Formats: sequence, C-alpha cells, structure tokens
Amino acid sequence: SCHCQRVRFSIETDFPELTTCDCSICRRKNALMVKVHESKFTLLAGAEALTEYQFHTRTARHFFCASCGIYPFHRKRVTPDFVGVNVYCLDGFDPAGIPVRATRGADMA
Repeated sequence: SCHCQRVRFSIETDFPELTTCDCSICRRKNALMVKVHESKFTLLAGAEALTEYQFHTRTARHFFCASCGIYPFHRKRVTPDFVGVNVYCLDGFDPAGIPVRATRGADMA
C-alpha cells in the first residue's frame, strides 16, 4: 500500500530478482522494483486516489497516491503488460537475499 493506505494492491510473484533503474525519475524516487505480469497484480483499493505521470515517450505510466505522494507502481515502457511494483510498499516484505539487477533506463532514447 501507499503510506496513507488509500492505494492498496496485491501481487503474486516468487521474487526472482529486484531491479533498480538509472533513468531520471527512478534515480530521484530511489525505488526498488519487482516486475509482475498484469494478471498477477490486483488493485484492491484507491484507483480514484492515483495520479499518473508520464514523460519522454509517454509510454511508461508512473502512478502516485494523490494524498500521500508515494509511488507504489508503474506500467512498464518496454513491457507494458507488466507492472513494476515498488517493493517498499509491500507490508512486511524484507528484500534481503534477493538478487538486485541495475537496469539502464537512462540509455533508452
């Protein structure tokens, strides 16, 4: 969930890896992401609280809670049928021991 709990969601994944990204927005929000297929992502509450932000090619769709400002997830640019989920929004989740792959979003032109 986001910080104020208005936006709540669930995911199904075995956490094969987590990712960071060096694009201009990801560097600033410093999120740690897991990629899940849209069929494994369920928005439980808060659709009306989401604000969307797009930039550059306007393909990726970044979502933020309009109330608390937390970034819980985005629709990916290269694989739009996948959702990038900010694992710091998962209650009780500990990322320790899961491999982290650094992605090169800044190179995407």
